Amino acid sequence: MGLLSLAIWLPIVAGVVLLLVGRDEHADAVRWIALVAAIASFAVTIPLITGFDAGTAAMQFQENLDWIERLNVHYHLGVDGISVWFVLLTAFITIIVVIAAWQVITERVNQYMGAFLILSGIMVGVFSALDGLLFYVFFEATLIPMYIIIGVWGGPRRVYAAFKFFLYTLAGSLLMLIALIFLYFKSGGSFEILAWHKLPLNMNTQTLLFFAFFAAFAVKVPMWPVHTWLPDAHVEAPTGGSVVLAAIMLKLGAYGFLRFSMPIAPDASHAYDWFIIALSLIAVVYIGLVALVQQDMKKLVAYSSIAHMGFATLGFFIFSELGVSGALVQMISHGFVSGAMFLCIGVLYDRVHSREISSYGGVVNTMPKFATFAVLFAMANCGLPGTGGFVGEWMVILGAVKANFWLGALAATTLVFGAAYTLWMVKRVYFGPVANEDVRALEDINAREFLMLALLAVAVLWMGVYPKPFTDTMHVSVTELLKHVAVSKLN
Repeated sequence: MGLLSLAIWLPIVAGVVLLLVGRDEHADAVRWIALVAAIASFAVTIPLITGFDAGTAAMQFQENLDWIERLNVHYHLGVDGISVWFVLLTAFITIIVVIAAWQVITERVNQYMGAFLILSGIMVGVFSALDGLLFYVFFEATLIPMYIIIGVWGGPRRVYAAFKFFLYTLAGSLLMLIALIFLYFKSGGSFEILAWHKLPLNMNTQTLLFFAFFAAFAVKVPMWPVHTWLPDAHVEAPTGGSVVLAAIMLKLGAYGFLRFSMPIAPDASHAYDWFIIALSLIAVVYIGLVALVQQDMKKLVAYSSIAHMGFATLGFFIFSELGVSGALVQMISHGFVSGAMFLCIGVLYDRVHSREISSYGGVVNTMPKFATFAVLFAMANCGLPGTGGFVGEWMVILGAVKANFWLGALAATTLVFGAAYTLWMVKRVYFGPVANEDVRALEDINAREFLMLALLAVAVLWMGVYPKPFTDTMHVSVTELLKHVAVSKLN
């Protein structure tokens, strides 16, 4: 079993064991087992980056075994410079989620921890799969643990939010399944994704495939106008669910564009780049304005995530190395920043049991340590230089300006709107005099909360100050992808 298989199956097996033998009377043991499993899963992913050869665009750490021989389906795994960091991000965020739930989740602890560990392994599988059917199985399997997490541990409207999340994402993926089956027969009975990249397809075929993939990936990102499931899911999900949803699951759709839409249908991608760019800019501008009027902190950050992911899809479809690399950096940093923002909201909610901005005011007076972290993450969400939130956005803006000045100018409005809605929330929640007795009674973060926020703060500052390891790793893979997409399959 290779490193990627260990990264996938170690947390899944640990999660299944917790589901089978864990009991609430042994909750402490369950928490420690979950933490050890999460740390071990992350430790397994570290050699992926330390042993990664950044000088080649070839898939590395490959594993290729027969799975369903009759259909020529393989258990084929591998990572390149585009996917390797997302494997590490997934495993890292899982540790944070386990720590965050340590004292908050007191009932069905084994099921909660087990669901997150299983979800972690499945998401690593999505980023590692090089067989089309294997990718689809992992891609759809992510819905089940998240559906349970929202539906069981969520808020008052959790069943509605869970069903909406499930139906939206499942419906979009059905068209992708049809596209995968078509490619299987078109390639002579192969589900190899890399072989699909080389298929000579006419424009009509590419167009149909492009929009079939778009239906699945746009919902997952989510792009406007199929974004309405996300605010409901975030508001009703428990804190850990919101963290994983924003930090990892939204990236699955964006990753799909790079692995399927662009290399399999390059001519259609170029022909309809205006369509994706238009939807991305609407997400940046319109959703930014929607975030400005939110009174619920979770909804505000949820809409903020839609705007930031619009930045990622914009970067992909300007077809420049700056744009694609910047979008990837933006996705990774957004994983840290959005996860941290939701954790901060969770810290406040655990104490006051309200997400309404009007319920707070002057939190810095009673929780100075916590407020320091919260303001740092808010500044990163604004795209402040020196934080991870700045680097990717700046690269995408530069790439957009090189493509078209007005395109770059519209994209840059995200910095204005992002600062507006984030600072508006920060001012009303954290600064000023103590607003009420609930805030006056607040106690500052404990060692557990300090640890999870400190880990994310280090990641956010590291990406902001020294992004070179990230950009160097993805450079060759991005360059090769753009070379491939630039070559027309119609000639």
